[in-house]
Amino acid sequence: MRNGHKHLFIPGPTNVPEPVRQAMNVPMQDMRASDFGDLTLGLFEGMKSILQTTTGEVMLFPGSGTGCWEAAITNTLNPGDKVLMARNGQFSTLWVEMAQRLGLDVEVVDVPWGAGMPVKEFSRVLGRDKDDKIKAVFVTHNETATGVTSNVSAVRKALDENFHDALLFVDGVSSIGSLEFQMDTWEVDLIVTGSQKGLMLPAGLGILGASQKALEAAKTSTMRRAYFEFEDMRKMNADGYFPYTPPTQLFHGLRTSLDLIAEEGLENVIERHHRLAEGVRRAISAWGLSLVAEHHTLYSNTVSAVRVPQDIDARDVLRIAYEDFNTSFGSGLGPLAGKVFRIGHLGDLNEGMCLTALSIVEMSLYRAGMPLQLGSGVGAAQAWYATEDHARPGLHIAAE
Repeated sequence: MRNGHKHLFIPGPTNVPEPVRQAMNVPMQDMRASDFGDLTLGLFEGMKSILQTTTGEVMLFPGSGTGCWEAAITNTLNPGDKVLMARNGQFSTLWVEMAQRLGLDVEVVDVPWGAGMPVKEFSRVLGRDKDDKIKAVFVTHNETATGVTSNVSAVRKALDENFHDALLFVDGVSSIGSLEFQMDTWEVDLIVTGSQKGLMLPAGLGILGASQKALEAAKTSTMRRAYFEFEDMRKMNADGYFPYTPPTQLFHGLRTSLDLIAEEGLENVIERHHRLAEGVRRAISAWGLSLVAEHHTLYSNTVSAVRVPQDIDARDVLRIAYEDFNTSFGSGLGPLAGKVFRIGHLGDLNEGMCLTALSIVEMSLYRAGMPLQLGSGVGAAQAWYATEDHARPGLHIAAE
């Protein structure tokens, strides 16, 4: 029998704040009642604020981010359409596979796991596409498997510089509510996320933002769809209702999550994620370990994928952390299995929680056979967190 808390430091699902948990503890209610819109209508506006859009529309689908991937594709594209995608990790790979299975003609740019979106190659491909055969460009904003954050605005610039009219799709599952995202400024046409990461909720709610350009494309899209039909959703959402049974308890939780983010201030939430992530990265460096991300400009502020020494199996580190110290970290996915473990540092998180995670990683690495000075990583993170300037809300911290 375990005493105390079971610690969760995976990149999703993340910890659910107690006020959010309490908000979801409500009786079942009538989803067709005349006052149901009092709960739901404000959620659409709140999510627009998180996505930083005034012109886009938000839809909430019972499901997950993966479901909204499918909704985005099937509502705006046609069978056989050519699209441009990159594979740089597990989730971008899954997105490619979905597009292929849905009958799209996918031009794939493969880059090493640890690299960001190949903006220059995208630009070359778009420049050669004189007949605008490419109908959409897909970007994984934050590749959760590798801890890499890509530059969405740079992809938008590549589209604009080549006078290309393709739709811009963005996977923001592990970035929205934690990293900077500007839907209107970056002219993103479809942004997909889920409830279980930066929004600090249980899994079960897929969230999609669509630009007016995407909604116009939906009028002529001929891909088969039923449950994920935009028009059915938009028609009912206008009054705060849904075409099928919605996850009402998650709506109550989302209301509280949005309030918590607004209270802290979205800019401060983003800065907090940088401050906490930088402490984690300094600990990793103190252990003499490296990240999967190839360059410091790609480092994710929501998840760090850590390479272990060749004579250490990352699966042993994960097992020791879970069985001996009651703590979950993320495993290495795909070709990174056994070579990498991941520390999730997003959502409802503070310095003390990060230091707990780092101390348990140190002990797990030590027990797995890695020679290191216990306390070295924790001390490096403490030195960062203890600096007063880094603790001030709203302070801009440049990447080092």
